[in-house]
Amino acid sequence: FVNGLAIIIFLAQLGQFKIKDAAGNMQWLQGGSLYLLVGLVVMTMAISYFLPKLTSAVPSSLVAIIVVTAVVMGFDLQTKLVGDMASLAGGLPTFHVPQVSFDLEMIKIILPYSVILAAIGLIESLMTMTLIDEITETRGRGNRECIGQGLANVVTGFFGGMGGCAMIGQSMINVNSGGRGRLSGISAALFLLFFIVFASGLIEMIPIAALIGVMFMVVIGTFAWSSLRILNRIPRSDALVLILVSAVTVATDLAIAVAVGVIVSALVYAWNSAKEIQATSSIDDQQRKVYHLSGPLFFGSVHSFHKIFKPQTDPDTVVLDFKESRVCDHSGLEAINSLGERYQAQGKTLCMTFLSPECRDLLSTAGKMVVVEQVGDPQYHIATDELG
Repeated sequence: FVNGLAIIIFLAQLGQFKIKDAAGNMQWLQGGSLYLLVGLVVMTMAISYFLPKLTSAVPSSLVAIIVVTAVVMGFDLQTKLVGDMASLAGGLPTFHVPQVSFDLEMIKIILPYSVILAAIGLIESLMTMTLIDEITETRGRGNRECIGQGLANVVTGFFGGMGGCAMIGQSMINVNSGGRGRLSGISAALFLLFFIVFASGLIEMIPIAALIGVMFMVVIGTFAWSSLRILNRIPRSDALVLILVSAVTVATDLAIAVAVGVIVSALVYAWNSAKEIQATSSIDDQQRKVYHLSGPLFFGSVHSFHKIFKPQTDPDTVVLDFKESRVCDHSGLEAINSLGERYQAQGKTLCMTFLSPECRDLLSTAGKMVVVEQVGDPQYHIATDELG
């Protein structure tokens, strides 16, 4: 996630190193313009990197922007400014109800986009919160963040605003500048409002190079460089998920990347869990063969589960001990029923111990094929439609 976002932020800055030619095509800067832009970017990054080593009394990124702006203004350097791109001047919003028709056709148009935006916003906010929690060694409240973000986006719609979410770039700048509490975020919003309404001219004087340098520092701080160092030491499946999520985040969007990551991780987990079903056998004092199972019994491990048993050569009574195992879903129950049929076909009895009450109830359809002994039964639930 953070690697993909860092790459997106980095790629977004590269567009500032291009300029339109006479034909309207974007071309890379060359000559003095390129050298000046690169020099200002490097100056911004140097101040942002070295100033915290001297003092943390003031945010290094703010000092870097002020210094670079002063250099550009003082020496009258010809470089692109924020004001060259657009005017930031604005006023306070006014309340109004969106003029749209509230009918089924409009809902069909709005609903897909609203669901996608809400999913992306919630995912990015929660993952940004997780990243900040790791950096600050604190714990955020995800439910409160989601509710607050939802309410804010509903209210802003009545004032002509756009929906938003927590931004990893601004959050990293905030944390790196010493911000820890909610007051830092509130202050950032209020200062932004102040500059837009009353001091937009000051913001328009800032060189684009200074902002590029700040964002490059955000990229460096956001990218999980440790993931590259451990890439050869972690399981291949984890490395695949890491690379895949980063690539999908860059190629599509965050929501799809998270969905792909969750699906691949779930499949990997199911594959690994399927190999964990094992059993040891012993003969008890009643001359019954007891299989001591370990590992989860679910749809992925059913095949391995059946390979454990040999109804043709086992004694007349066989016991399945589920003390170290667990039936997870309906496929596991069907596997037990099928095993009971195999033993019944050989004229033998299959008994089971340490099953949960739900397992016993759902295995009642097995009839005489399976004998359930109520010994130390655990309490857990099974993922099956029959319980609904």
